[in-house]
Amino acid sequence: MMGEKKDITLKSLIPNVMVENVNQTVDYYRDNLGFEFVQSVPENGQFDWAMMQHGDVVLMFQSQESLGKDVPALKGHRPGGSLTFYIRVNDIGGLYEELKKKEVEIVVELNKTFYGATELTIRDLNGYYLMFSEMDD
Repeated sequence: MMGEKKDITLKSLIPNVMVENVNQTVDYYRDNLGFEFVQSVPENGQFDWAMMQHGDVVLMFQSQESLGKDVPALKGHRPGGSLTFYIRVNDIGGLYEELKKKEVEIVVELNKTFYGATELTIRDLNGYYLMFSEMDD
């Protein structure tokens, strides 16, 4: 019927992140942040794309060249961005202690926010910022 509104629900958000080198990014997220490898294209060798997961958090990584082919408007763009990936965690203190032992660039140290959270921010090897947050009890 004309004018009838459909009930459309957004179900999830899984960023597909442009990176310089997918294999190095997979290693970084596995070794430093505890992400698990899910799948890649191709399955072996130099990846064009890969998916990784840690709990409910899923990220996809795609090479600059490959993403430029899939989305021509992105051709010539560089990895990195002026955004943060805001990730809720259950043990920010434990995560902080683990990150200090790794080759991770912490750009904002553990801090309390005005809205009742404890947070820290890192910069990954491609220039993306991941902000980890735990709500205070």
